[in-house]
Amino acid sequence: MRERGDDDENQIYLLTVAGGEDYRLTDHATEVSEISWSPDGAWIYFRATDDKSEEAKAREEKRNDVYAFDEDYRHTHLWRVSVELGEEERVTEGEYSILSYELSRDGDMVVYRRGPSPLFDDSGESELWVMDLGSRESRQLTHNSVPEFGEKLSPDEAWVLFVMSANAEFDFYYNDNLFIVPTAGGDPRELIPGFAYEINEAAWSADGRYIYFLANTGVRRELFRLEVSSGAYQQLTEGDHALSNWRYYSGLRRHVFSISERTNPGDVWRLDERRRARPVRITHVFDYLAENFELPRQEAIQWTAADGVTVEGLLFYPLDYQEGQRYPLVVQTHGGPASSDKFGFGSSGDYVQKLAALGYFVFQPNYRGSTGYGDDFLRDMVGHYYQNAHLDVMTGVDYLIEQGLVDGERMAKMGWSAGGHMTNKIITFTDRFKAASSGAGASNWVSMYGQSDVRIYRTPWFGGTPWEDDAPIDVYWENSPLSDVSKVTTPTIFLVGQNDARVPMPQSVEIHRALKANGVPTHLYVAPRAGHGWRELRHRLFKVNVELDWFERWVMERDYVWEMAPGDEEFESVTSAADVHR
Repeated sequence: MRERGDDDENQIYLLTVAGGEDYRLTDHATEVSEISWSPDGAWIYFRATDDKSEEAKAREEKRNDVYAFDEDYRHTHLWRVSVELGEEERVTEGEYSILSYELSRDGDMVVYRRGPSPLFDDSGESELWVMDLGSRESRQLTHNSVPEFGEKLSPDEAWVLFVMSANAEFDFYYNDNLFIVPTAGGDPRELIPGFAYEINEAAWSADGRYIYFLANTGVRRELFRLEVSSGAYQQLTEGDHALSNWRYYSGLRRHVFSISERTNPGDVWRLDERRRARPVRITHVFDYLAENFELPRQEAIQWTAADGVTVEGLLFYPLDYQEGQRYPLVVQTHGGPASSDKFGFGSSGDYVQKLAALGYFVFQPNYRGSTGYGDDFLRDMVGHYYQNAHLDVMTGVDYLIEQGLVDGERMAKMGWSAGGHMTNKIITFTDRFKAASSGAGASNWVSMYGQSDVRIYRTPWFGGTPWEDDAPIDVYWENSPLSDVSKVTTPTIFLVGQNDARVPMPQSVEIHRALKANGVPTHLYVAPRAGHGWRELRHRLFKVNVELDWFERWVMERDYVWEMAPGDEEFESVTSAADVHR
């Protein structure tokens, strides 16, 4: 599936394994996504948004195109195309959207997640359905207000496995747990009550006796096996790493996945199903990184929070680290907040290798509200977003200073999304950081509730909506960094995508203008075309450059020379944040 040549949208192309020219299979009116082969190879299934009506196209042509906000969407449905004939066939139709789906192993049945609209904020109203592909008869399986995902049919088609952020009573905002529901109808049940970690995805074994699943265990992600009949489970992989891109191939009885670790961002491994099998590495694409570059030491650390709870995080050491010396620190807080930082190579968003090369420690705390540490740890934010989360970050910083590692007079703070929320809170809470960078962060939870494309997570934090009777406005405002913005003295830059629907641009505008009015050094950088994440390569490079320039200026009091993309030599005069405004 790709966008090619004159295609306006992604279409399906086929290429024989023997090589040669590929050819286009579909000519669908809208973009094709989430493709799956039928087991017999006769069909390829896909999801696609309904085409615009002829009337809508005519109106658009005449620019008579005023639309109703959050109402002028088109539904997404399931289709299939004959591999031999190239003829398309609609599988579902109606005033609802197919949000995801999974074919049975014999191709006779499909389970799908059906929602009232394709809008993200309506995901809580989505439910699981099954359809017999022969008769096209459908049956609803779940009836709750919690979004399900990762749906999988058992080999005998008697059960559907799925993951849900709920407890056994279907209360929302818990670590993701495993559930099954009978396809004939009946009540779903939780498979591992009280499981200490977060379950990311799962699959049935070839015979249906077991369920394999990936679990976030805090700073690691590992593969587990659950015996369905007994509820007993065991961990199959172990190490200072995080598994991802996992697939279980029932016909081969084999797992394939990538492993991210300190020296490798994700070569491919396999694990056979036989007893006591160990993972075997398949590719060596990234060997050159450890061979050609000096990479920072990485370790997990634990400290005691202000209220006595044990908190965990990751620490990257400066490349020139010498025991007994103190070094500057960059604190990076992860997004979510229902997520966690894990062992791994890092990304262009955190560029830990570059920071380590410049002599910084990099600290990634899994503060209260993170997943992988049990439900109490995650749900600490319920009713009060910033009860312990920001204190966990600061007690972690104090721990590093007490250990003689960090120079507390040379520290910077950064993060994106929930990491940006945390940055905005930290700069209103303390003046100990010399510089900060807030990416796509919320500053005003009252306006954020109405601006964002999602509200389902916000309501548990603050105990209701801001527009209901007796609304908890005081809770929303007390947890808004903007409420304490007059205390900020930390030079801070803000970064946001112009088209960010999740944490819209006005959130960054509000706090940036507040700092500017109060005389605090600040800039706001907006990436055109970008949504919640900056995807374009030059945008990503700009982020690295402008943040490093800001930290070097305010923390280290030294100059930073910007890295330029190939072909951008004419912009070599841009060597500092100030140059951007010329």
